[in-house]
Amino acid sequence: MTPETVRLRGRAAAPGLAAGQLAHLAHAAVKQKAIGSPEEERRALQQAIVRASADLAAIAVSQEREAADILAFQLALLEDDDLSAPAFAEIAGGEPAGEAWRRALDAQIADYSAAEDEYFKARSADLVDVRDRVLRLLSGENEAASALPEAAIVVAEDLAPSRFLQIDWTRSGGIALTGGSASSHVAVLARARGVPMVVSLGEIPAADGVWALLDGEHGEIEIAPSEARIAEWRKVAAAEAEGRAEEARSAALPATTRSGVRIEALINIQNVDDLTADAAHADGVGLVRTEFLFEPGRPLPDEATQYASYRRILEWADVRPVTFRTLDAGGDKPIPGVTFDGELNPFLGVRGLRLSLRLPALFRTQLRALARAAAHGNLKIMLPMVTTPAELDEARAHLSAVMAELEFEGVEGRRPPLGIMVEVPAAALAIDRFDADFYSIGSNDLVQYVTACDRGSGELAALADPLNPGVIELIRRTVAHGERTDAPVSLCGDMAGDPRLAPALLDCGLKALSVAPLALARLKAAIARHE
Repeated sequence: MTPETVRLRGRAAAPGLAAGQLAHLAHAAVKQKAIGSPEEERRALQQAIVRASADLAAIAVSQEREAADILAFQLALLEDDDLSAPAFAEIAGGEPAGEAWRRALDAQIADYSAAEDEYFKARSADLVDVRDRVLRLLSGENEAASALPEAAIVVAEDLAPSRFLQIDWTRSGGIALTGGSASSHVAVLARARGVPMVVSLGEIPAADGVWALLDGEHGEIEIAPSEARIAEWRKVAAAEAEGRAEEARSAALPATTRSGVRIEALINIQNVDDLTADAAHADGVGLVRTEFLFEPGRPLPDEATQYASYRRILEWADVRPVTFRTLDAGGDKPIPGVTFDGELNPFLGVRGLRLSLRLPALFRTQLRALARAAAHGNLKIMLPMVTTPAELDEARAHLSAVMAELEFEGVEGRRPPLGIMVEVPAAALAIDRFDADFYSIGSNDLVQYVTACDRGSGELAALADPLNPGVIELIRRTVAHGERTDAPVSLCGDMAGDPRLAPALLDCGLKALSVAPLALARLKAAIARHE
């Protein structure tokens, strides 16, 4: 019997088109081993945690930086004594290791899943991965790599990052999750690997082997399509492939509109490991996220560590400009011992420059490292989450003090240009009161704050429109102020990475856009098509 055609709408998590047979990933049941003494159970859990950590570390060795960082997050969970303490307490009371570990992790998973913040909700998949990996080791079972048909569309409630990394995505087509989150770690991996992915689809009423069409651009899946629909789909996919070929041809060319206007095509990176072959064709680095040096669970980086890291990026760039954003901790990037705990709304709390100004010793250490590195390249300093001109003035005073210290000590350095991120509406509305050396529009937070919509919420996706007239007006204001004061203006948020939005941004007068290295060719192709 031919299954009935069904179309489901979920939420786009990674763009692209995929066609293939549905292949469900079953959740393997973990068998409980015989109960030993409390001491034996305690030792068994300790050994399972150590083995799970070793297995994750082994997987991370062969991965690129982004995947390795995600696995490092799971490793940090396994090494967190607070996470395992309730399980060991139950074991001491006579409970078996497996049940004690399951209950301890289930409690944490429930807390994360119930969080209002989409970021924390998305991390529940990592906890599930950690829970199940340890349970399998306690039961003596091995995790078998999934055997999937070629061009399969993988169906699951959610997909753990480590399981994603075990699938050969050169053979499999895409991911359709009945639950999941577009902010999850597996979604980050899917976008980086070019694997189309849709989440929050609800129940998928079809068995393995049924053909389906997955649209990662619009967040849809069509199950059991007709032959005519499949033929139409193939034409669309061929056009998309031609578009990718056009992007590849644009990669090494200067970014120039059809009318001959030269646009700076910059890249956003975390560290020198992100400077792949795709990055070589960039006009510079529009954003270095220095948070990568401030990893949870590790000592805070000293001046020498920061200086060495910044200098390596500058040496790669040669004469091209590199903009380093000072520590942007807080919000969805907490750092134990640095950020403030217990804030009711961390996205509106002490984050970015607000945090740096409250921790002057930490701030000055970073400014010293940046000023020293500036002697070796075209370095610019950018301040995040600036709300008032007084904050810019205070940061400038810290930079002046640092420059005086270096001169007094006879340490080589150079005073870099000091700019601000324009991501707080209050700053964008009063942009003419800021006398920064340059401006970089952070579209992610600007859209979130202008529309009053959590950018990770699927329910509010239509309202969190980056082309909202209010957002466009604030971008225009910032560009106009930059033109009046002869100060460069760029945009470094997700808007720059969406080729559909490039015409609107260029029409605002922007002449510098910064994207992830993998999106650079796509950006250049979109610019080349624009009049």
